[in-house]
Amino acid sequence: MDVKKVAALANLPLDPKTEKKLQAQFEETLKTVAKINELDTSGVEPTSQVTGLTNVTREDVIDLSRVLSQDQAIGQAHQTHNGYIVVPAILES
Repeated sequence: MDVKKVAALANLPLDPKTEKKLQAQFEETLKTVAKINELDTSGVEPTSQVTGLTNVTREDVIDLSRVLSQDQAIGQAHQTHNGYIVVPAILES
């Protein structure tokens, strides 16, 4: 892989010393990938994680004791319009 091309795509300025170091690291990475590609993995089931941990989630249930009314939700807003909170724009058209 061409280090200059990757650096340009990532918009990273590289000095010659760093470029040479990265080139060697890329070559080593490609050699390792080539070795891995030689392995017979036909009997190995694909997996997305190997720790055995499970995500802990909760039911998606609305807790009505924590729901604000419309008036409560906009009650402390500096500026409102038709029941919505008005905030300064962050994107320009």
